[in-house]
Amino acid sequence: MPSSKKLLHFLSSAFLCGAGVAVLGYGMSTNWASASLECAPLDSKEFNGSSHLEIGLFNGTESKFKCPRIDKLGQNVKVFDRLAKLSGAPVILHGLVVILLALALLGSAGSILVTLYNSFSNPYQTYMGPVGLYTCSGLSVCASALSLIFYVSNAYAGEMFETLVKADEANVMLRKNEITLHLGFFLLIPYICVNLLAILVVYLYVHAMYTRRKEQEKPTEDAPIDIMLF
Repeated sequence: MPSSKKLLHFLSSAFLCGAGVAVLGYGMSTNWASASLECAPLDSKEFNGSSHLEIGLFNGTESKFKCPRIDKLGQNVKVFDRLAKLSGAPVILHGLVVILLALALLGSAGSILVTLYNSFSNPYQTYMGPVGLYTCSGLSVCASALSLIFYVSNAYAGEMFETLVKADEANVMLRKNEITLHLGFFLLIPYICVNLLAILVVYLYVHAMYTRRKEQEKPTEDAPIDIMLF
């Protein structure tokens, strides 16, 4: 029967990983960013129209006012479909973001399995031991951190929102892209934190057990010296 200390550490780590999955799952289902752009027809330099987008990873909405000559309120936006129409960097970077988040979820699932297995077993010398947790949670942290970088790069430098507008209306000029990041994006930060905390909780237990074992071995190592003194 595992000790209560071991159960506490590994089950706490499993709970943290599970909380991370819930946070990331909700984040992937809600809005990530919004943008407001000024519009003008190609044959005019008067930017008297506008387009406002609110998007998540897969879907969003767009409201157009004279962009360039029509109004649409709450138009549904399928993010991948629109980005794929014009191809290029925006759809590639957005695809990488989704793939990395899927890898992060996979890593979290692995972390949960490893911690639950270690709660009632003792596979320290195998990949299913603490090393398995470090690997899986480390994958989640790295993948989610990269997705943060790629998403920001796509939104600000990759002209993702301009591509979304032009995919629906090609004969338009755009300027003054004002971008606001939303909850879905920022939920990656607590997700990264809980995974790092899950690693720390198990590491503290492993370190304590290693220190205790060394202390127990110390008298044996000192025994020959004690004999020689007599």
